[in-house]
Amino acid sequence: MEEYAQFKNQLESELIKTERLIADVESSFINAEHCQNGSILRGYEGFLSTKESLRKRQRLTKGEERLFSLSSKTSPVAREQDQGGLEQLEGLATTPGGHGKKGYAQKGYAQKGYAQKR
Repeated sequence: MEEYAQFKNQLESELIKTERLIADVESSFINAEHCQNGSILRGYEGFLSTKESLRKRQRLTKGEERLFSLSSKTSPVAREQDQGGLEQLEGLATTPGGHGKKGYAQKGYAQKGYAQKR
């Protein structure tokens, strides 16, 4: 039994190291100069910009761009985002439909099969 516990601890340690490496490589890719104009995660709208200053400016990294780090629930990035997300969710009151206190139909959004009144 002790061998299994030791093996489990070794695997968890390797998992933490691997996830940290993935997060570091992902950060360097996202912040790389060649990705400032666009990437598969951000889109390529930066290439359409004609202003050189807009193309060269440093962009902030968004959490959604961390596709690989967020694919694992145990990664440090996913844990950090889950903690931040829980704090934000605690402040929201939702209905069973998941649309907050004011329902989807009450917000004036068009619904399937109904014409929106103006």
